[in-house]
Formats: sequence, C-alpha cells, structure tokens
Amino acid sequence: MPKVRILPHPELCPEGRDIDVRRGASLCESLLTHGVAIEHACEMVAACATCHVHIREGGASLAAPDDEEDDQLDHAWGLDAQSRLACCVKLRDTDLVIEFPRHTRNHAREH
Repeated sequence: MPKVRILPHPELCPEGRDIDVRRGASLCESLLTHGVAIEHACEMVAACATCHVHIREGGASLAAPDDEEDDQLDHAWGLDAQSRLACCVKLRDTDLVIEFPRHTRNHAREH
C-alpha cells in the first residue's frame, strides 16, 4: 500500500504525518479521508486551484497534468515545477512526499 508523507503545515497538519493511501484514489480524497482538511472549493472537479499541493518526492511516477489542470494551476499561489492539484493526482504504487503551500485563495469563501 503506498504512503503519502505530509510535511508540516501550521494550519492543515502542524506535526506532519504519514498516511496509507489506496492506489487509484485521488490525493485530495485520500487527504480528506484521513482528516486533513485540504480546501476543495470546486468539489474536486479541477475548476479551482484551492487543492494546490507541491509534490516534493515521487512526482515523476504520476501521470503528467492535463491541459485543464495546467490552466487551473496558473491561478495557484506559490506555483513551482512540483505543483499539482490534489484532486487531479491519481495515486499509484509509489510513495509521495507532499507540501501544502503557505497560502491559498478560495474565491468562494471570500464572497
């Protein structure tokens, strides 16, 4: 069973943690299942960038982002070469190390 190591984030996972995940599940679903309150304003349909994460290790094993994900990532704060939308990442057999960006912008919550 693959694992995801979550690096510490002051709000979402202050201590960091490792979780066992199911192959084929989305990263966002897996985080929510394990009680990590990642934002997902569009309900995981790749229509926002609130579930933006950085895949610090293991990213080469994932399918490349499609055009829709790339378009939404353009709106993410703190974008880097390891940025992905957690709702678009389908887990495989490889372990991942992820980091949440320090800031996110949830337009739905702001109004």
